[in-house]
Amino acid sequence: MSVYRHIVVLTGAGISAESGLATFRGADGLWNNRPVEEVATIEAFERNPAYVHDFYNELKPEVFKARPNPAHLALAKLQKEYPGHVCLITQNVDTLHEKAGSIDVCHIHGRIDQAVCLNCGQIMEATGDIDTQTACPHCQVAGMMKPNIVFFGENLLDMDNVERQLHQCDLFLSIGTSGIVFPAAGFVQTAKYVGAETYEFNLEPTSNNFYFDHHIMGPAGTTIPQFVDKLLQAATERKS
Repeated sequence: MSVYRHIVVLTGAGISAESGLATFRGADGLWNNRPVEEVATIEAFERNPAYVHDFYNELKPEVFKARPNPAHLALAKLQKEYPGHVCLITQNVDTLHEKAGSIDVCHIHGRIDQAVCLNCGQIMEATGDIDTQTACPHCQVAGMMKPNIVFFGENLLDMDNVERQLHQCDLFLSIGTSGIVFPAAGFVQTAKYVGAETYEFNLEPTSNNFYFDHHIMGPAGTTIPQFVDKLLQAATERKS
């Protein structure tokens, strides 16, 4: 196995499934048993912010009690021990990567433990409840706080950084993501364009498999630790 200078890892809902968070967004269009269009669109928030706040306030305890699984821990180990740069990009709003010890995680869909002020743009920690009366600690305006989660109809976060990372990478890993929702589904194309080797890790092949050089099927909690060990072993052998 090669030794890489710049590894980019994209994670989706599949990596958190073994931590018990797989049911939040289902193929039936429901998010924790609520229609997505009622709780995860900007129109829904503008129409009934109190209802949307209630949904995420109820969701937080379930997310916060989840623990990292072996896949999260293996990626944190890779970040810490690999001689090259390892960038984590996640579509997940949980913080399981951080709980596992990863740093500088790029949350392109936002984080459930944060809120953003629509008046001044300030982002604040929001592990407790947020409602239509909550005042922004920066501008002091009440009623303008929104969960710092990218709703349908909004742009992804930190995309300038994502593009920089992708254009530098020589190894791209996609873990537990469907590969059908753009722009994230196009990340592998960018990586392939700049010459990166590409791996897909999933329970089954996705329809977006043309750009992947390798397909490793199985639970992330099993396949990722094995793959990380191989990367670290190759790096160690290269040193010696």
